[in-house]
Amino acid sequence: MYNIDLASTVWHIISALLIFIFGWFLTLKCSWFLQISQKLSTGLYFYHTMFCFVALSYVLKHGGDAVNYYYWGAEPLASFRPGTVAINYITSILHQLDLSILGMFLVFNFFGSIGLLFVYASLNTITGNSSLFLRRLVLVFLFLPSVSFWSSSLGKDAISFLAMGIALFSSLNFHKRILLMFIALVLMLLVRPHMAGIMIIAVVISTVLSRDISLIPRFVLGSIGLVTALIMIPFALEYAGVENDASNLESYIETRQGYNQEGGGGIDISSMSLPMQMFTYMFRPLPVEAHSITQLLASLDNMLLMYLCYLALKAKLTTKNLCLTGNRIFMWWYVFISWVILSMTTANLGIAVRQKWMFTPILIFLIISIIASAQEARRKSNSYD
Repeated sequence: MYNIDLASTVWHIISALLIFIFGWFLTLKCSWFLQISQKLSTGLYFYHTMFCFVALSYVLKHGGDAVNYYYWGAEPLASFRPGTVAINYITSILHQLDLSILGMFLVFNFFGSIGLLFVYASLNTITGNSSLFLRRLVLVFLFLPSVSFWSSSLGKDAISFLAMGIALFSSLNFHKRILLMFIALVLMLLVRPHMAGIMIIAVVISTVLSRDISLIPRFVLGSIGLVTALIMIPFALEYAGVENDASNLESYIETRQGYNQEGGGGIDISSMSLPMQMFTYMFRPLPVEAHSITQLLASLDNMLLMYLCYLALKAKLTTKNLCLTGNRIFMWWYVFISWVILSMTTANLGIAVRQKWMFTPILIFLIISIIASAQEARRKSNSYD
């Protein structure tokens, strides 16, 4: 148990309340921009905030990165760099405003809440005319405990989740929302440069392969993106502690496969095939492997993901000429590269449960879009009959 005061002064109470109210106000403004129900936006914000308090209680009792960020922000800062130091700079600013750890959590809770709104707005564009069952399934996903728990805590996860949500929304109309994609890249670069590198690679691939852009602009944009990626990749590798050498990269992966194997979530992935590593990363722990309440909740999330995959596969096999929207090349490449790299380097299911939300909502969007498109195709077919 950490002896940290939640509100030792009147200002701590007032500031926390002001942050909550201001966050609620901005959430409503964001819902107007995203054209989604203010009632639902308010519900998501309050629900997300509830898990912010749960996450705060958890880290105060069991410890975690959030406590470290809180303390490190009050100490002399190192030279700025993305990742942990960037979060320390943010908490340092919040310390200058004399916020308590509760106030800081509420700031990051706002980031995660806005990310959740962007994800919902994206899903809403493809399920507006879908069955009531599918629309309710989307709501079930939005209210999954693990989504709100990790994205409401002080740390990198809230900002990376926000970046992912903005990137997903931007990819639905990339040419008109390119500024949003740039914002998403900057936010992801701030906290997880390696994921920003993957995002840039996906943007480059989607630009080069796009049929909506003529050859010359495609070549120019692709060249700019390629140069950016070539600059970003060594930077991301350096951030991860890998030198620009294939043998060092292989050694890094082998080392990462041995990290964090202690405890209930530790597993040995070094002897697994890549498909098994990917399955383990995304769908484990299973309910039969759960040894605690948190693992059981995570396993229920995983069962829902497996069920969605089953529905999408069934829809794909039984329906022809699916009409799918958005920059799917970007989405699939971002999901695929992220999934492969993270599954090869994460040997702890507890870490996987947290980090996979940097790309899993985009995978869920792709899955649900297949199901929704199949429903729309069947509806049109029945109307013609």
